[in-house]
Amino acid sequence: MADREFDRGRCSTLRTREALLSDQRKAMLAGTFADPKHPRVQVTWSLYPRLITAYAHPDPRQGHRMLTRLIDTIRAEVPDGLEELAQLGRTLHQRRADILACFTHRASNGPIEAINGRPEALRRNAPRFRSLTQYRIRSLLRCGNLTRAFDAL
Repeated sequence: MADREFDRGRCSTLRTREALLSDQRKAMLAGTFADPKHPRVQVTWSLYPRLITAYAHPDPRQGHRMLTRLIDTIRAEVPDGLEELAQLGRTLHQRRADILACFTHRASNGPIEAINGRPEALRRNAPRFRSLTQYRIRSLLRCGNLTRAFDAL
């Protein structure tokens, strides 16, 4: 797939807000979008600033409206050949109430997800250990608490 043939500089540029890009990076981005091999990148990237702007808007009601329009756009107006983006639109539409709730409650479940992710990461880190001692040592190493465990002895 031609769209995946980016160097590291272009990828980091695509993840940066346009207002924060240097003139050199803006020129590189314009050159990338002018290349006929990368129209899907341009379509996908054009949605990114709208998403960031909606979440960062100081007025929650206006941010809610902006994100609602963006979800509707992604769901209904995705060109052919962008199946991943079309799937994203369908998922965002299905989870619309959950996504838009952040504008009502101004809270995130990110910290909870981070806490829940730690045991899962530990489990992936030591998948074949059958000995509880080995598993505990690997878990303590992963968390950075092994020295404290030895100091407690």
